[in-house]
Amino acid sequence: MRGIKKYYILFLGYTPIFLYVSGFKLIFLIIMALIMKLFKKKYLLVSVLLVLIDPVLSASSGTKVDSGATAWMLTSTALVLLMIPGLAMFYGGLVRTKNVLGTIMHSFVAMGIISVLWVIIGYSMCFGGNILGGLTGWNKDYLFLNGIDNNIMDAGIPEYVFSMFQGKFAIITPALIAGAFAERVSFKAYCFFIALWSIFVYNPLCHWVWSSEGFLFNLGARGAIDFAGGTVVHISAGVSGLVAAIYLGSRRGYPIQVIRPNNMVITMLGAGLLWVGWFGFNAGSSISSGLSTAQALTATQVAAASGALSWIIIESFHHEGKATALGFASGILAGLVAVTPAAGVVQPYGAMILGILASLACYMSIQLKNKLGYDDSLDAFGIHGVGGITGALFLTFFIRKSWMAEAAAASDGVWRVWDQLGVQALAVLIAIAFAGVMTLLIIWLLDKTIKFRSTCSDEMAGLDRAYHGERGYGMLNPS
Repeated sequence: MRGIKKYYILFLGYTPIFLYVSGFKLIFLIIMALIMKLFKKKYLLVSVLLVLIDPVLSASSGTKVDSGATAWMLTSTALVLLMIPGLAMFYGGLVRTKNVLGTIMHSFVAMGIISVLWVIIGYSMCFGGNILGGLTGWNKDYLFLNGIDNNIMDAGIPEYVFSMFQGKFAIITPALIAGAFAERVSFKAYCFFIALWSIFVYNPLCHWVWSSEGFLFNLGARGAIDFAGGTVVHISAGVSGLVAAIYLGSRRGYPIQVIRPNNMVITMLGAGLLWVGWFGFNAGSSISSGLSTAQALTATQVAAASGALSWIIIESFHHEGKATALGFASGILAGLVAVTPAAGVVQPYGAMILGILASLACYMSIQLKNKLGYDDSLDAFGIHGVGGITGALFLTFFIRKSWMAEAAAASDGVWRVWDQLGVQALAVLIAIAFAGVMTLLIIWLLDKTIKFRSTCSDEMAGLDRAYHGERGYGMLNPS
């Protein structure tokens, strides 16, 4: 009986401890109240000890999940993924009827190919430690996302969430390039292209700019500013698109034959989805749910609106007084692209000016394209490349004083606007040179092996029929 009593007491003593540690604190309190009622002060020591060891227990579990920040980052991840069907609709509506499905597939297939590559090696290359002299990153624990199963980041979000959020950036970036050579690229070659481009262009550039060990991340006082991807995403995609468009040559009949959009309604809906998704793109890049998130979200809205209005105002002086739907949609994207690198460091008035400047710069670049005669089919360079460069450089003049003060403190007390402008310009030039040269090399290799451009017969028949055996609009696209 004495042995039974001993185990009974041990059970009563350890059960509440187990419940407390496991997180069932309400049940713990109820049981402790009953024990103290039965045994008076005998078990008061247990509760005292639990109070004392609580900090220790909490510390041993590592960083706790911040449910608010995690919920926002899950939402942001979904919003960025929403941008990809939005991009598919935007691009799909701008091409001819016979190419609508093929063009949409360029965006959708990126979701499949890049997602798989990201899990296997992408995340490791982008956010692993420096290898090859800092040319790229690597962490064997990130291979297939091994080693992060239970990781909670300092921001209070599971590392899985951060990885999936960043993975969406890796998906949309090569999909943007497709707009430059729409209606004339082999689908098989495109699939190989985005896979190689992701590994050899996007991943190293992402590592340089966003990894804590990247040399552009550590350039100058506080690194090259690229809050959400002006350099990593838009400049790299825009420049790569320009190189591809020039290498492949124009679509057959361009520019003599007038090539009109097949469905501007779809394009406008796509632009709307991109605007909505961009809140996750920019505001999600704060990797938090707080003041910086609100600042980035506000800057995003203001830049998109000012960019759209500026574009149709410019059109009214240059396009027979007409404000086109395509112009409004293009202005939305120009403003969004320009504010992407700046969203976390500029106030609303700065975002508004960036939207205006981007619309003007992008509009002029498209007019120049028409004069030079190269066929950037859907203006991937004209919008994303030029808009990204505009935002990355001109954000320097609208940086918050608090950011500049921190930069000055990190640079022995002196850090001027022109100092940061030099950092931004160097990062832009590096991104342009690296993306341009590597893209040319990848396309050349693919063209010599499996032919990058579609055949004349396939191009005449249309991408839908040639590569997918389907029709986007039924009988509107007869055989």
